[in-house]
Amino acid sequence: SSVAYFSNDGPWVRCRRPGAALVSTMPTNFQGSLQAVAAASPQCPPAPLDSEHLLYLLYTSGTTAKPKGIMHTTAGYLAQVAFTHKYVFDLHPDTDVYWCAADVGWVTGHSYIVYGPLTNGATSVMYEGTPDTPRPELRDGPAANWRKDRLWDIAERYGVTQLYTAPTAIRTFMKWGAEWPSSHDMSKLRVLGTVGEPINPEAWIWYHEHIGASRCPIVDTWWQTETGAQMITPFPGVTTTKPGSATRAIPGVSVEVVDDEGKPVEKGGGYLTITRPWPAMLRGIWGAPERYRDTYWSNFEGRYFAGDGAKIDEDGYLWLLGRVDDVMNVAGHRISTTEVESALVDHAAVAEAAVVGAKDDVTGQAIIGYVILRGGNEPTDALGEEVRQHVAHKLGPIARPKAVVLVPDLPKTRSGKIMRRLLRDVAEGRQLGDTTTLADPAVFEEIRSRAADSPSED
Repeated sequence: SSVAYFSNDGPWVRCRRPGAALVSTMPTNFQGSLQAVAAASPQCPPAPLDSEHLLYLLYTSGTTAKPKGIMHTTAGYLAQVAFTHKYVFDLHPDTDVYWCAADVGWVTGHSYIVYGPLTNGATSVMYEGTPDTPRPELRDGPAANWRKDRLWDIAERYGVTQLYTAPTAIRTFMKWGAEWPSSHDMSKLRVLGTVGEPINPEAWIWYHEHIGASRCPIVDTWWQTETGAQMITPFPGVTTTKPGSATRAIPGVSVEVVDDEGKPVEKGGGYLTITRPWPAMLRGIWGAPERYRDTYWSNFEGRYFAGDGAKIDEDGYLWLLGRVDDVMNVAGHRISTTEVESALVDHAAVAEAAVVGAKDDVTGQAIIGYVILRGGNEPTDALGEEVRQHVAHKLGPIARPKAVVLVPDLPKTRSGKIMRRLLRDVAEGRQLGDTTTLADPAVFEEIRSRAADSPSED
């Protein structure tokens, strides 16, 4: 376990992993604090607080700037988290076994492992480890040969009824193969959820068929650290779903897609904005009120700008396109990394993909794809070219990647998010930026080697 201690220079707790060097010394009163806790009564009556009492700070990952301390307060946050947890997952606390398989330190863990389930009195599953680390008694031989069914084993043993996980994890399960979930009885599952990034239709369908047995509704949820709780999502058994669409905003939340001038778009693509306050909204950035205004409120007057692109289809359904800073400009054409990634994983040999835009002297930016193959496929130049042409067939020649790099793994944070900025560093030949949040920093040696050897379009 980690060692945690209170910092004297801010309202947070710092932690270190076993074996890591301490970044500062512990306060001299630390032992006294532990003794006070040990001597306290086991009874803990709730303390009345102001509705705007600061509940927690959560620091978002920084890419080029200093991480932001997002401020969430008590009443509104808890109200929206409790409401969405109950109705988005169709929760029946007396009979259900709910499982959010996220990292508890991520906002999904705060809202849908801790606060939502506790407020609603849910029976929740929590587990330690990773999806490819089985129970100790099942660890036969070298780690590379271990079973890949940790999640499905847990779901069967505990009778899980709701499962909430990330598209990145689902694509990893696809890579491992459907034989692992098919060997377990998960007939008690009723609702499946996704969170953290847009889910491509191929992963949605696989999740529905192989985990939900083609009967469990999928709630594809959009929200952010800043929003505090789910904002756009279908309701199970109520909303007609489309693979890859988060559908519509929840009751009481008002969202609009706008163009470059801030005018609402009735059909087509643009920028996702929120037009009215909502209960769980962030109350600011700790110690940086001007940054709060500049980051979220300065782009479109009177609107919260989420930083994400989205499009509206003919039925009024919302399709999230990812961060607008992940929109590439190739020869004057704006192309979403999410759309190219979806086209890549549409190829039968591709299990998972990440796309970045790299500087290019001719086109301004060039599309570079990093691809993990499904088992049984050899990483050959011919297959890489076939995948490139597949994207061109799906999206048009302008979206064809300049290079497709076939890699054994992708750089991910411990919460499962792909760190595209580091892949951009590789594509542009730069020294890597901060890698402290990576689950496995060693993956970059192989990625650099594969990138150097991969053919690219002149």
